[in-house]
Amino acid sequence: MTTTTVSKRYSEGFKRQVVAEYEDGKSASALCRKYGIGNVTSVTSWVKQYACEGLRHEIVHIQTPAEADQLKQLARERDLLRQAVADLMVEKLLLEGQLRVYEEAYGEAALKKNVPASSSTPIPPGRAV
Repeated sequence: MTTTTVSKRYSEGFKRQVVAEYEDGKSASALCRKYGIGNVTSVTSWVKQYACEGLRHEIVHIQTPAEADQLKQLARERDLLRQAVADLMVEKLLLEGQLRVYEEAYGEAALKKNVPASSSTPIPPGRAV
């Protein structure tokens, strides 16, 4: 029984199409699965050959020193605000716990404001009942 090996040859157009998809963000292994390419090294060699400098495009942020300082300041403010929210959440939980203890000790009626039973209109502040 003789074994024959099949050598695949890909056109330049096909290689460029695969490289374009790679540059759009697809992984080399995903492209191999999609097109039935033998191994990842084929795709990476095509990328080196046909892509812009053989690399994916990278985003470079160009900013003035003032903009960089402003971003740092905003990041510090964001961190302070996150800490303030966390502190308020802890305080809220403590107050809710105290409220439950008070309800258990004095009943739910003790938590309601004292409103005169004979009057349905609110009493203005500073006036005696």
